[in-house]
Amino acid sequence: MSTFDPDALECLAAIVEEGGFERAAVRLSITQSAVSQRLRSLEVQVGTVLIVRSRPLKPTSAGRLLLKHALQTRLLRADLQRDLKDLAPGAAGSGGDVERISIAINADSIATWALAALSELARRGLGLEIITDDQDFTIEWLREGRVLGCVTTLKQALRSCKMVPLGAMRYVAVAETAYAAAHCPDGLSPHNFRHVPFIAFNRKDDLQGEFIAHVFHLKHVALSQLYVPSSEGQVSAVLAGWGVSVLPELQVREHLRSGRLVNLAPGHVLPVDLYWHCWNLDSVVLDALTAALTEAAAVALR
Repeated sequence: MSTFDPDALECLAAIVEEGGFERAAVRLSITQSAVSQRLRSLEVQVGTVLIVRSRPLKPTSAGRLLLKHALQTRLLRADLQRDLKDLAPGAAGSGGDVERISIAINADSIATWALAALSELARRGLGLEIITDDQDFTIEWLREGRVLGCVTTLKQALRSCKMVPLGAMRYVAVAETAYAAAHCPDGLSPHNFRHVPFIAFNRKDDLQGEFIAHVFHLKHVALSQLYVPSSEGQVSAVLAGWGVSVLPELQVREHLRSGRLVNLAPGHVLPVDLYWHCWNLDSVVLDALTAALTEAAAVALR
């Protein structure tokens, strides 16, 4: 088997992660011409194109395989850095580059429990990069080899990966108190939900429709929706009286207690089961990530 140049592999990863040759060059502190040369040498060695020069740039099937190999190499270096620090605090050096460890987590988990779970690892110097996406789509980042792990709704483990159940995120339908009094004083019903706008995260977000279908036992739901691509922004939009939204109970609990928000479907919640998937590798870093997320989820998502 050929031995691949680590600098060329990291160059490939930088092109994909940064979305272009110019930004990859800035990140790697080399010229754009050097980036192109490293990628070209890797493509010659493999014998096929690794990057589709489109907008946005995309790795080919072979490119995804080498990207995964690059991230595995990065993980090995991160494990080594961590082991050296454990053996001797000054052994790994204080000025060296920190290896970037990429994981994908849904926005609602980031806004509620996941950042607290990862805080200790970040304080200890782990170079985290958190990619945010809808919980149904974070698995695609792992499937394509672009992250080491993800929080997702998919239960089935991918090939060469392991899966750990985290628990269920509970969603409730809420509105600002004055808005609720004016537009749905008796809460949501099968007859009025079509007459109020629902604030969704983006067009991938189908939680609003899932909640209504779940509560009212409907097969097909059509909603009037606004889109705010931020979990915290959704809460702010609801508090500003934009409309109704289905949000994590964890995120709106204090607003419900204070009376700023009203639960429009008391007694009804939509539980969304979450799972942590990561590569099935012997890695101190992956084990630490898995432990941190599962321990925090056991408390937050019980």
